[in-house]
Amino acid sequence: MAKNTQHILVVDDEKDTCLLLSQVLEKEGYDVDTASSGKEALSILKKKKINLVITDLKMPEMDGLTFLREARKLKSKAKFIMMTAYGEIETYLDAINLGAFDYLVKPMEISDVRIAVKKALQAH
Repeated sequence: MAKNTQHILVVDDEKDTCLLLSQVLEKEGYDVDTASSGKEALSILKKKKINLVITDLKMPEMDGLTFLREARKLKSKAKFIMMTAYGEIETYLDAINLGAFDYLVKPMEISDVRIAVKKALQAH
């Protein structure tokens, strides 16, 4: 049995990012699911209790902010960490105003991801 029963969902249209983050987080003992789109992620959120979502902002079909809005409509209690290669201040403010817990700019240091995940999961 894993030491953490925290369930994390990683959402990114870049498969390499999903793979890297899921490997890092599974090594930390988290239960990790991945999705390559906001639509796919919403269907996972409907089926599973997710504690934390790490999502890219720029994705085809549905961007990260729209995904966050839709997840809130599902009454998901999951914390959100947004990731982006474009650190625009307006997007940052939108994400925080929608209730995102943190905002990471790519390329990210793995240590920054670990710290952000720990902080998000410890916050009430």
